[in-house]
Amino acid sequence: MRGKKLSAKTRAWKHSGTILALLLSGLLVNLPLSGAVGCDLNDPARDIKMLFPQSTGFRTFYVSVADSGGQKLLGKIENRLGDRFSGLFETIDVPYTVYEIYKNNELIGFVHGVNQKGRYGGIQVFLALTPSGEILSFYVQKFTGRGAREFRSPQFSAQFVGLKLQDFDNYQVQSRQEIPPGPISRIKNPVPDSEDDFRAILRAVKKNLVLMKFLVFNRQKPGEKSPIPTAVLSGPFPGPGSPALIEGESI
Repeated sequence: MRGKKLSAKTRAWKHSGTILALLLSGLLVNLPLSGAVGCDLNDPARDIKMLFPQSTGFRTFYVSVADSGGQKLLGKIENRLGDRFSGLFETIDVPYTVYEIYKNNELIGFVHGVNQKGRYGGIQVFLALTPSGEILSFYVQKFTGRGAREFRSPQFSAQFVGLKLQDFDNYQVQSRQEIPPGPISRIKNPVPDSEDDFRAILRAVKKNLVLMKFLVFNRQKPGEKSPIPTAVLSGPFPGPGSPALIEGESI
């Protein structure tokens, strides 16, 4: 009798365990695969203040190719980039985090980062942009490989300041050539032994600018200062010891 009770209990545990496993597997299946590959600033309050010293606040919002135009838009993005999207970093439903930067109530720029596959691992490249899409600052947050210090140096970053998407139009990311030579050809690789990573960074910068054009700037209507409604701001920036306030809106 006792053996039968134990057997029933065991069967009950197995049954409940099976149900739990099915529930968990269902949850995992429904989780967005791209959720782990969005490119966020490690410390937004600190990093944005570094990139925009004059800023008093910022707001975050999220965009994806899937929600903004789907496969047709992806084709336009790939055509402007001159390369196909592939791999975990470039699925159509990757959520891109965009930071709107303000000085009081005035929109003064954007910060946006992308993940890029390097020779030895992932690279995260952030751009600080004017409202019209001109690069104000360049920031390598993550770098796996040799030459991290050089690729993060002010001297390397300064070479990107003032560039816009149009400056990359003649740079072919697949052939790694700019025909005819122009502003991209004048960017010097600070680590000659890491040519693959240097080219990966150039691709990331062009991809960043292309995504901002199609996912953010093209949403702007004539006469609007901001392409996204700016109902809630995070500023002013917190003082030492105060928690940062960041508002996120999904669009």
